Amino acid sequence: MAYSFVIEPPPLFIEFDNETEQLEKCKEWGLLSEKATKTKTFYYKGNGLNEPCRIIGYVDRMTAVIEFDNKRQHCIHPSYLKEMQASTYGQRYGARADSEEEAAAPDEAEVAAPVPADEETPAAAVVPDEEPAAAPEPAEAKPEAEPKPKAAEPEKPKAAKGKSKKIELPEEKVKMTATVKEFTTVPNHFSDNDDEVVIYEAATILEPEPIELGDAWSSYSATLKKLELAVGDAIAFEAKVIAKKLTKHPVPYKINNPSKIQKAEA
Repeated sequence: MAYSFVIEPPPLFIEFDNETEQLEKCKEWGLLSEKATKTKTFYYKGNGLNEPCRIIGYVDRMTAVIEFDNKRQHCIHPSYLKEMQASTYGQRYGARADSEEEAAAPDEAEVAAPVPADEETPAAAVVPDEEPAAAPEPAEAKPEAEPKPKAAEPEKPKAAKGKSKKIELPEEKVKMTATVKEFTTVPNHFSDNDDEVVIYEAATILEPEPIELGDAWSSYSATLKKLELAVGDAIAFEAKVIAKKLTKHPVPYKINNPSKIQKAEA
């Protein structure tokens, strides 16, 4: 089946390397709960369809790429796809369309009634001529007082130096290095268990342009646990970095879906 609405993704969109990356991204978008251990089938319900699809990657943080059974690929906003998963999606949007049509129709009470042809417009009242009032005599001009010299304005304090320039993070995956600083947990309001995370120090983007980030964090995923990391271990990897502060910790950057991880030898 050909879909005329399809927005083809660019050739260089980021495709998930494995299911772990897909899970991390879907959790970030709110398409899966934090407790989810495997993905699920999603449904595209726009344009009169209700077709199964799967999420295969993304163009940027606001554009997911889905694929239908006929292998056609389509770009969609993750929040829009999330709305489509509701069982009442079609009913809700149908009701919205009906209400918009009712609002657009003019109210009979608001239609202006025609003016009868035999009804005359009353003539304007004639105001009798009046003699203009005599203009008041101008008051005698007083000599202007000499302007007083302005007091010297106090010197304004110099403005405080602004904050350091905000770091522009690359949209795509980058090569990085970082050192494990600590392992900790943060509360998860959607689960009875806390989420395990890793905090890094000296996190640095190597390519395409060197950028020193300082502290960063990531989920302590099954992939990282296999490496049996310890505090002080230095690792090199590829990942996507976003500005997302860790709960109850002053760590400003999150490392998403680290892959091709290599632990430096001691």
